[in-house]
Amino acid sequence: MDIKEGMGRLAGLAMAGKSPWGGKKPGDTPDPDKSAGDAVPPAADEPAAEESTPPKPKGPRNPWLPSGNEPRRSANIEDIFKHRGPEGPRRTGGGGPGFRFPERPGGKSWFPVAVAAIVVVWLGFSMVHQVGTTEQGIVTTFGKYSRTLDPGFRITLPWPIQQVDVEEVSQFRSEQIPEGSAQKLMLTGDQNLVDLSYNVRWSIKDLKQFRFQLADPEGTLRDVAEAAMRASVAQKGLNDVLSGSGRADIEQSVMQRMQSILNSYRSGIDIQGVQIRKTDPPKEVEEAFKDVSAAQQDADAEVNRAEAYAQQILARAQGDAASFDKIYAQYKLAPEVTKRRLYYETMERVLRQNDKTVIEAPGVQSYLPLPELKRTVPAPTGGQ
Repeated sequence: MDIKEGMGRLAGLAMAGKSPWGGKKPGDTPDPDKSAGDAVPPAADEPAAEESTPPKPKGPRNPWLPSGNEPRRSANIEDIFKHRGPEGPRRTGGGGPGFRFPERPGGKSWFPVAVAAIVVVWLGFSMVHQVGTTEQGIVTTFGKYSRTLDPGFRITLPWPIQQVDVEEVSQFRSEQIPEGSAQKLMLTGDQNLVDLSYNVRWSIKDLKQFRFQLADPEGTLRDVAEAAMRASVAQKGLNDVLSGSGRADIEQSVMQRMQSILNSYRSGIDIQGVQIRKTDPPKEVEEAFKDVSAAQQDADAEVNRAEAYAQQILARAQGDAASFDKIYAQYKLAPEVTKRRLYYETMERVLRQNDKTVIEAPGVQSYLPLPELKRTVPAPTGGQ
């Protein structure tokens, strides 16, 4: 056979899906139905032998088709529910039967009863609420305010239709300004700086306004407290701010200012009191301020001593005036006797410390001044 005839034969075998070397093309899986003896293809001019088996499709075999010559068929409804039980499809393999929910004595499953119990518990927790004696509750329906719950057992719609938020309303709360040991300088009315810290006690007056009127109630309270304190301190001098009476006036003024501003905001906050904890000079001038305070204390001590001496003089003068009034009353009753008595008492008081004797009676010889002679004559010595 020449080259052209050989090439034509190879092309015919390739078109028929066969390998010129026997069997299938390279890369195809071997056909188990064929024996190894069929590897030699018949000649082109030989008649094809009759086969007892039906002809196989040409080309590679589809791996998804069933093995052998069985025709492929689609799954029917009987095959789908073949392994399905009342609790669901059964899983085969994997080490034993799957989980099955326990059954009631009548043969029915406990699953509906468990679901009903869970629903009842959930409704009980989300619908029944206990509000304490010092608390109130806010009810919101899909996030919108609905009503306020008073103390006691209350019933609402279940979550997520309605939600209840309980808040303590009778408890006094405290805000410390500034927080910690930070320095808070404020300007007084006489242009002096003072480091001032204080506490604000407050409570909730209206829970609805407190929750929904202001975005940050605590922050607003601090801002209002600082503004009111600065306004009140600016109306007082440094001495008034440092003294006890001045601090009491400032606390009362700050409380009134804060309550007025918060009421205008409809904040639902009630101010219970303001207490100033510390009023000190700035740290930079603390030593000089101590010297000034010491000098002021010394000046106050001197003033107190002067006032005490003035009180003594005044009391003595008032006593002398009262005595004179009594003598004048006696003088009006007996003028001559009173004048003589006053004269004798005055002379006695004047001459009490004198070493002279004055005799007014006429014709009486004056006495010798013996005491003066004794002082002038020298004393005799022991040798004479």
